[in-house]
Amino acid sequence: MSNQPEIYTAGIRNVVFGEHVKIVEPCNLYGCSIGDQCFIGPFVEIQKDVKIGRETKIQSHAFICELVSIGDHCFIGHGVMFINDLFSQGGPARGNKELWKSTHIGHHVSIGSNATILPVSICDHVVIGAGAVVTKSITEPGIYAGNPARCIRKL
Repeated sequence: MSNQPEIYTAGIRNVVFGEHVKIVEPCNLYGCSIGDQCFIGPFVEIQKDVKIGRETKIQSHAFICELVSIGDHCFIGHGVMFINDLFSQGGPARGNKELWKSTHIGHHVSIGSNATILPVSICDHVVIGAGAVVTKSITEPGIYAGNPARCIRKL
């Protein structure tokens, strides 16, 4: 006799959509809000209470966890990962959401493919290079790249 797994189905549930949103399935969106004229690529997960601003594009394989807000006119590249758990007690918070931290992305921010964004604030008019790891808040417009991400040019 074999055990049967508990199966969860990806899909789109309890999402507040603006006008003219385009989604390429499969994706997993739940409990979030997506602004007008956004594009969501395939294999994207956007978790509950995330807010995505107007005219923002989120490319395939991006993961946007709880406690993230993204402004208007942003671009989130392929495979971008947002983190809300810093393992502050030596391991995963395991559902203790009080240990999670929030991330705020301003307007007109572009984040290159495979970047990792830890819980930070990023001001308006910032470009994050592909593969960058953003470990500290960004308060001045510019182009940031590397691990950890550093300003390589002011805008």
